[in-house]
Amino acid sequence: MGKVIVFVNQKGGVGKTTSSINIGAYIAVAGKKVLLVDFDSQGNMSSGVGVSKDKPTIYEVMAEAATAEDAIKHTKVANLDVISASIDLAGAAMELVNQTDRNFFLKKVLDTVRDKYDYILVDCPPSLGMLTLNGLCAADEVLVPMQCEYFALEGITLLLQTIQQVQKGLNPSLKIGGIFFTMYDSRTRLAQDVVMQVKSYFKDVVFNTIIPRNIRLSEAPSHGEPICIYDPGCIGAKSYQKLAEEVINRG
Repeated sequence: MGKVIVFVNQKGGVGKTTSSINIGAYIAVAGKKVLLVDFDSQGNMSSGVGVSKDKPTIYEVMAEAATAEDAIKHTKVANLDVISASIDLAGAAMELVNQTDRNFFLKKVLDTVRDKYDYILVDCPPSLGMLTLNGLCAADEVLVPMQCEYFALEGITLLLQTIQQVQKGLNPSLKIGGIFFTMYDSRTRLAQDVVMQVKSYFKDVVFNTIIPRNIRLSEAPSHGEPICIYDPGCIGAKSYQKLAEEVINRG
């Protein structure tokens, strides 16, 4: 059975989608079978790996209009598949709200293909709403990308409270797989201070690898390619490769 990992941060612009794409790609490069699940109605993960948002998407699968197998699309990276998302997903939360099992729709979907992959990586929307809650209920682990700025420290407290509530009532086996830093600029004192504060508080939960600011990482999605294809020699690529190795080694 594959491990389900969700990428969650209610704050937008922290590199969540970029991280889920590139960690997934490098895990696939390492020989593991990986399924990316775009669970954000913006569909940035889908375009970032160069697949269409044509139906069926994750919305049709959750609506039982298609199977997960029907929705799987292949990417340019061997061993890396994706279930895409479209704007239709924005209405899913409204449709789920009155369902008795509304928190477990994604889990039901992923359970049907879980034995075909080593890892399933879910890119959740930048909120703590119904879709993210579905992600947390479906997951074995949560990975939290964190930008090196002051407001990130405030946001992570709320996120951890939400995760604890899910652990208590909905998914007792959910674990925090780790926190990692993105868009790091070593020239700023603030970035260094944030890293020190978070590491001193969360200790072993924090990954060793830090993702630096890198223009090539920003360019790659517009070409529909993970960084391992777009520019494997850049500092951003090497950093994500190391981070993917850490994710694998943590089991």
